[in-house]
Amino acid sequence: MPSGTPTTTTAQSTAATSTPRRSLRWRVVDIVVASVLAVAVGVVFKLWEFGYEPLSAAVALLLPGTQALFGGVWLLAGPIVAIIVRKPGAALYAEIVAASVEALLGTQWGWSTLEAGLVQGLGAELVLALFLYRVYRLPVVMLAGAAAGLALGINDSVLWYAGLDAAFKVVYIVCGTISGAVIAGLGSWLIVRALARTGVLSSFAVGREHARRRPSSAA
Repeated sequence: MPSGTPTTTTAQSTAATSTPRRSLRWRVVDIVVASVLAVAVGVVFKLWEFGYEPLSAAVALLLPGTQALFGGVWLLAGPIVAIIVRKPGAALYAEIVAASVEALLGTQWGWSTLEAGLVQGLGAELVLALFLYRVYRLPVVMLAGAAAGLALGINDSVLWYAGLDAAFKVVYIVCGTISGAVIAGLGSWLIVRALARTGVLSSFAVGREHARRRPSSAA
């Protein structure tokens, strides 16, 4: 046997031992940060009602159903928290908490926002589960946002627009999916990157990833 073989084996085993195992179990810090962010986004949900009404009414005059293009704001909680926490159920938890906050603050949709949060959170959750909660690159996050938008479009078409024609529903669902991909997907990814730059996410994988990229980008 070559004399270098034991050394190589030892080095490989040492490297394997030193590489931390990624756990999908929630930590206390995960729960705290997810809750704080979800509550904050829930306040944004409430505030967005004031902007959504005039904008949606204006575009609906041009083409009914396009008001769903602005629905992606109500999908932000799931992807934002999921990118940071990276644990099963993060997107669903965040959407439900944010929807609860919006309902508590008072909304024209009442407690039905909880049902919407559940459905939309499940949409994003399904995509992240397909990638085993291990991939949070931009294309995957946008796909998760699109799935949440698709869930929004279908859910609203069934509950709120059941009496309208198929053409409206198709436009609404397509626009909801686009809004989810762009606003909730790309938007949440940019928001998390901005937070990571401040250093407040150093306890999370996304913060450490940003810290590793920073020296190379500075060079």
